[in-house]
Amino acid sequence: MPIILGSTAPTFDMPNATFTGLASPSRGSKETCVWKTRVHPGGAGAPHSFDHEEVLVVVRGAAVASLDGVEHQVAVGDAIVVPAGVMFSMANPHEEPFEAVVSLPVGAMAFMNGQSFVPDPAK
Repeated sequence: MPIILGSTAPTFDMPNATFTGLASPSRGSKETCVWKTRVHPGGAGAPHSFDHEEVLVVVRGAAVASLDGVEHQVAVGDAIVVPAGVMFSMANPHEEPFEAVVSLPVGAMAFMNGQSFVPDPAK
């Protein structure tokens, strides 16, 4: 069983969020990708969907999760289950950072801004 050290995990910055790749095929995982998402205070993520279920577990802060346009308040300890095909986005209207651990099957196809791609949280 590979051990993936958070201290060596790749990190990617976007305007409203930071992503830390944890488990992926390039890091030894064959079936499940896992990464940590940090949405900066005042930040909002782009609406997207996947062709497989996405699961997020809130580990820090609070945010507003939008699933097919319906907003839900989420906080530490909550899990967000995003069914395949459902448009999803996350916004952090608070002054503290929001963090979640995200899980998705390897090879899941993402759809965002009219484009499709397979995300690799370790690249």
